[in-house]
Amino acid sequence: MTTAPAPAPASAPAPAPTRTAVTTTLTTPDGPFTVVVGTDGAVLASGWTADPGALVALVHPELRPARVTPVPDDDPGVNQAVTAVRGYYAGDVRAIDAVPVRQVSGPYRAHAWDVLRSVEPGEPVTYTRYAELSGRPAAVRAAAGACAMNAAALFVPCHRVLRTDGSLGGFRYGLDVKRSLLERESRATGARAPRG
Repeated sequence: MTTAPAPAPASAPAPAPTRTAVTTTLTTPDGPFTVVVGTDGAVLASGWTADPGALVALVHPELRPARVTPVPDDDPGVNQAVTAVRGYYAGDVRAIDAVPVRQVSGPYRAHAWDVLRSVEPGEPVTYTRYAELSGRPAAVRAAAGACAMNAAALFVPCHRVLRTDGSLGGFRYGLDVKRSLLERESRATGARAPRG
């Protein structure tokens, strides 16, 4: 396992509710990718859609911005996230690790999101292993729920979690995107791509 800088926590505490945010959409090989970023620079939501409203709906009510302003992709408010996404797609699959993310939930889910950020690219884990890494080996459904409730796709890499049999399982943005991400990470790290 290659050692990378420790990823920024997925559940950093919010100093105050985020009431405004900025958003931009990038073109990627997997389709449009939109980020919603709070005024503190933390990603609140992201995913393969051109609809920021769909992403804002995923943000926990405590953090959900009341106003989201579209900005160009070179705006300072989105620069760190945009640079990381471009780096990721250019082959630096660890470029996303240092981008701050802000999500809110109960203690287990918040911890599980932080654990998910430590899953190395090219080394996907099963839901069972993810539950073990999260400190609750019997909580496979809770681990799956953490993936399902993750608003910050790519930065909190839920695509790196597979079914127990090694098949892809589900993904909010479709199995074609999940497969593409896993194959990209396998190529970049020299790992074998999962089946599925």
